[in-house]
Amino acid sequence: MVKSILVIDDEANMRHMLTALLTKQGYRVDVAGNGAEGLDWLQRGRYDFVLCDLRMPVMDGMAFLAQARRHNGETTVIMMSAYGTVDQAIETVKQGAYDYISKPFKLEEILLVLRKAEERERLRRENRQLKARIDAIDGQLDFGGMVGKSKAMQDLFRLADKVARHRTTVLITGESGTGKELVAKGIHAASKGSEAPFVAVNCGSIPEQLLESEFFGYVKGAFTGADHDKKGLFEEADNGTLFLDEIAELPLDLQVKLLRVLQESEVRRVGAVKSRKVEVRVLAATNKELPALVDQGAFRGDLFYRLNVLNIHIPPLRQHMEDMPLLCRFILHKCATRLGLAIQDIAPAAMELLMRHDWPGNVRELENVLERALILTDKNIILPQHLPERLGGRQERRRIDDLLGTYSLKKAKVIMEKQLIGRAMEATGGNKSKAAQLLELSYPALLGKLKEYEW
Repeated sequence: MVKSILVIDDEANMRHMLTALLTKQGYRVDVAGNGAEGLDWLQRGRYDFVLCDLRMPVMDGMAFLAQARRHNGETTVIMMSAYGTVDQAIETVKQGAYDYISKPFKLEEILLVLRKAEERERLRRENRQLKARIDAIDGQLDFGGMVGKSKAMQDLFRLADKVARHRTTVLITGESGTGKELVAKGIHAASKGSEAPFVAVNCGSIPEQLLESEFFGYVKGAFTGADHDKKGLFEEADNGTLFLDEIAELPLDLQVKLLRVLQESEVRRVGAVKSRKVEVRVLAATNKELPALVDQGAFRGDLFYRLNVLNIHIPPLRQHMEDMPLLCRFILHKCATRLGLAIQDIAPAAMELLMRHDWPGNVRELENVLERALILTDKNIILPQHLPERLGGRQERRRIDDLLGTYSLKKAKVIMEKQLIGRAMEATGGNKSKAAQLLELSYPALLGKLKEYEW
């Protein structure tokens, strides 16, 4: 979409120059000769950015800034002045301006500020979308808290929602860590029987000799140690949902008995002479290729077809990487709330590393990485050094001469300052005020350093 800019300046030559420059760069430009005219334009339509001079007749830049915040606090305002001081620059940022440019400025300087402002607007827009998504699922499971705006995930959500309306058996497939149990919980939560029990069991975590008694229960005296009657998992999930994770781990003899339960809707406790009716919805999941196991004789074909009435396949994270920014911010919100920490943002450079990783552990691996980063950061933003080395995070134990390329303290100080300032400017999207806070410098000191290092 074409970005719109409102230029407010009392100098006709400046208005003409900026109009020609910005139009050539693809922006739609309107102009005003003072702050009052600028407010009129602002009330008539929405602008992505406003370039506003500080000293003007009728209404100056500071008065416009105060009024503009009341009319439309979302518009990004960049102040300009040929007479400004450092104190004035700081004051404009305090009053809500995004940045401050001193006249005369170079073409590259104003385009750089606009590019940084566009990046900030993109992040703000994604944060608003994330908040809307979080608000939409607040107070309900909604597929266990899964989020995604990609076509693959939206198709998955629609299918799962449709499946939830019918008490049919569902086979959920996908790699480890993709969120198969979350989908199962979401289906249960969206079904008519959501108030009934949801019972989950990992079929590979129960010793084989205990599987039958765990699934079907037992009566007192059925075997040594059975000193009371005990319900099995099917009875515990009666009228609700039984989620069988890692279904491929079930031994063949128990697969026969499971098939009977699915067909007859009844179970017989170990040691009992009578069967009991159960009304259970079975959701099964696996990260293995069941058809291949059927061909190998490791899984019963009749049970596979009985489980695979409907199949929901969850794509691996690497196949819907466009969900990464939304997913990261959602996970950070969840982790920060659980840990009692402030919600952090993610620097563009750190996000780039996250986007480049292949994520063999899928969303589970991503959650672990982000929780680690959340704990490590002592600022308000996650930077590349807070990420593991396998993602490209900086190594902490490198020899200092390898890192700096010198033994000179004087040269090392300059190198470190330049690198830290560059990282802070990168992490804040070029916002000098926020970069100064990260660096624990005063705003004037940072401006001096930027000029010294020609950053």
